Amino acid sequence: MKLPEKFELRMKEMLKNEYDNFFKSMNNAPIFTGIRINTSKVGADKAIVSEFGELRKVPWCENGYYADKSIISGNHPYHIAGLFYFQEPSAMSTVSALPIEEDDYILDLCAAPGGKATQAGALLGKDGLLVANEIVRNRSAILSDNIERFGLSDTIVTNETPQRLSEKYPNFFDKIIVDAPCSGEGMFRKEPQAIDEWSEEHTLSCGVRQKHILDCAMKMLKGGGYIVYSTCTFAPAENEQVCAYMLENYNVELIKPQNLDMLSCGKTEWSGSDYNMENTRRIFPHRQNGEGHFVALFHSLDNGDREIQKKNKTKNDGEKLYREFEKEFLNTTLDGEFCLFGENLYLKPECIDIDKIKTVRAGLHLGICRKNRFEPSHALCLALKKEDFKNSIDFPCDSDILKKYLMGETIDCDKKGWCAVTVNGFPIGWGKASNGMLKNHFPKFMRLKK
Repeated sequence: MKLPEKFELRMKEMLKNEYDNFFKSMNNAPIFTGIRINTSKVGADKAIVSEFGELRKVPWCENGYYADKSIISGNHPYHIAGLFYFQEPSAMSTVSALPIEEDDYILDLCAAPGGKATQAGALLGKDGLLVANEIVRNRSAILSDNIERFGLSDTIVTNETPQRLSEKYPNFFDKIIVDAPCSGEGMFRKEPQAIDEWSEEHTLSCGVRQKHILDCAMKMLKGGGYIVYSTCTFAPAENEQVCAYMLENYNVELIKPQNLDMLSCGKTEWSGSDYNMENTRRIFPHRQNGEGHFVALFHSLDNGDREIQKKNKTKNDGEKLYREFEKEFLNTTLDGEFCLFGENLYLKPECIDIDKIKTVRAGLHLGICRKNRFEPSHALCLALKKEDFKNSIDFPCDSDILKKYLMGETIDCDKKGWCAVTVNGFPIGWGKASNGMLKNHFPKFMRLKK
């Protein structure tokens, strides 16, 4: 691998006698793939061990494991059902650093494609809230799809600038994730095009943008809350020097992240300041089994209560249609604010106002209201448990009938009406049964090729 000359010079200065090992790792060390188990699906961990055997644990993530994509495929029914998420192991460290509680209001400010958002969302309870934001429209759609597959319900997906969100939600969130856009030096091995795009000036401009994003995040942080900041770069201008900016301009402290003691500490001398950087964490590929990464956890020392959002709860015909469907086909009752956008019915968390915010997913997508009837969404199926359905039909992972279903084919079924298809008890999609057959409602864009 041909590295940029100025990058090499800086890394030699940073790592000194470790540089040769670093250079060898950039060229010769294996590129690691990981999966993270969805803890919001009860029994997912046991199901995955039963299917794939014991996997090697990622030491800085309780539910993260090293995996081989040639063995664990994205077409595996457990992946389709949202039992796990493919994620680069180093990236799992960001949310691992954050002390999440079940009733937290969390913002993931730069969330696509969704690795950190799904990791955080899986830790929340029914009183928690996750807002996952992505400024790039097409990436926000990918983010929304991954939120849906993971079965997260109390989650809003937005497509806004940090500035706009900071105007809408001052002093609102308990925890904020800022996995900032960066120069991507830590991904040189996986994404060689990042080498061609690298320049010293680019790292400096990234630092300016990262500080602006953190300025916006601080406006949205409730007093006493936490911001976890991370990048996938080695550049001090985007890491320790950004932390020094935060310490100089805000009433915050750098907290030693939980569960990350096995990682390298940041360096005060790289910060361009006298602020102690020992509580920041770095991942170098010659020291840990992962790509380059940086993590810092800030704790606000300010006091202050959350600003209450206005609530405009209104009744609509969609709620009535859903309740009729729920009574006939489900064993559970969902609560929240029913919002109808065109034909699409969402169950929005009541605690947040999304008026005049560009929203991709306004909570849990319940389904479509059309011609005085309700058709349930794929998201609703994946957000429920097997016992929540009055009708379900279950298959093992290796079932040929399940494979036919995932390819969009009609299958035999002795039920009547809406029926959940499950894989070893985990919901994977809908069908509508009549006359001994199950009409396929698995999303067309997700269907396996025949």
